[in-house]
Amino acid sequence: MFHKVLVANRGAVAARVVRALRLLGVRSVAVYSEADATASYVAEADEAYAIGPAPARDSYLNQDRLLEVARQCGADALHPGYGFLSENANFARRVQAAGLVFIGPSPRWIEAMGEKTAARALMAQHGMPMAAGSGLLGTDPAEVTAAAARIGYPVLVKPAAGGGGIGMLAAADETALLAAVERSRAISSRSFSDAQVYLEKLVERPRHVEFQMLGDRHGQVRHLFERDCSVQRRHQKVIEEAPAPGLPRPRAAAMAAEATGILAQLGYDNIGTVEMLLGADGQFSFLEMNTRLQVEHAVTEMVTGIDLVASMIRVAAGEALDAVLPAEIAVNGHAIEARVYAEDPVRFLPSPGPLHRFRPPAESATLRVETGYREGMTVTPHYDPLLAKVIAHAPTRGAAIAALAQALDSFEVQGIRTNLAFIQRMLASDAFRAGDVHTGLATETKN
Repeated sequence: MFHKVLVANRGAVAARVVRALRLLGVRSVAVYSEADATASYVAEADEAYAIGPAPARDSYLNQDRLLEVARQCGADALHPGYGFLSENANFARRVQAAGLVFIGPSPRWIEAMGEKTAARALMAQHGMPMAAGSGLLGTDPAEVTAAAARIGYPVLVKPAAGGGGIGMLAAADETALLAAVERSRAISSRSFSDAQVYLEKLVERPRHVEFQMLGDRHGQVRHLFERDCSVQRRHQKVIEEAPAPGLPRPRAAAMAAEATGILAQLGYDNIGTVEMLLGADGQFSFLEMNTRLQVEHAVTEMVTGIDLVASMIRVAAGEALDAVLPAEIAVNGHAIEARVYAEDPVRFLPSPGPLHRFRPPAESATLRVETGYREGMTVTPHYDPLLAKVIAHAPTRGAAIAALAQALDSFEVQGIRTNLAFIQRMLASDAFRAGDVHTGLATETKN
């Protein structure tokens, strides 16, 4: 096992990794920008180092500074969290070149799955179900429109790099397509320094169902069932749950087994999530694979009893899955997570400002709160506006919804706007309560 791990991230995920390291008896090293100096996890870590000004490019994306701190503190491994550099293959290689272990998949897997059209081609070769799509689009409008004609309208224009739904635009005809491609290229270039885009068939009212995977360095891959992440705004998840409501267990098990078999053939070697679209016809199609810990990992932990963060750390340290995971893993009850954002609840735009009051609900055996903030801090415009994640676990889905709604009622935030009222409306909606979820549900639910 490692002696000391640098946590190269901030906010809720930094707090989560520090907690896992403490449980494993491993010393933790936090890093912080000027904006995060008073965060509670900075004080909770065994060591903490300032890494620069608030802008991410000067702190959490500053690879040289992070590696300098790793050398300075004597860390033997680095955990990237999620976001920032977590899916940057070049950074993972630099971590390894510096003599540290990168806690996550090998750089080759980060690279292979990072470019979406290459990932689609690789997974399709191994039998993964796939919706119609194109390769990388050239600049010739005729080529673009011909690709869309082969797929059939409506189509979705997607950046080949990046994630989080950024730059994804729908098009129902040629005129809309060309405008969407141009706009998507601009967004992708600005957000990911990569202007390449491709097309996918737009699945109407799909569900977003993802499968949690874990591999080791010894050729083993296991799955930890599925999550439903269909409730989204602007293609970004807001409410996630496990297991997926209304999905027949044999169908979920079959898809999980298929994904596990493919990743085992490929030799995948740490944590990852296979993201799928589930159409109204009951057919799955591959969306992408995330080669990192997911924001919504907690719902899987709550229903399986498996600490995913500790597990990925142990696997990175060289342990085999047989030692890390129990022989049998079962789903126990239902868990639902709400992402509480500092944002305008109508337009979904960030709402930075001081947290004059910040009182999350009290944690218990069946309620978790993960946050990187505390009262008195300021939510800056420099980072993702996620304030906290609130996760409820109960024997049934209905009880989990009720427990989460009650917890959110007690969440006090003053000084900024939040999406708490929006989440509560969603949880109370007839469609959500009935399990009739799809990626357009948030848009259909009135503000």
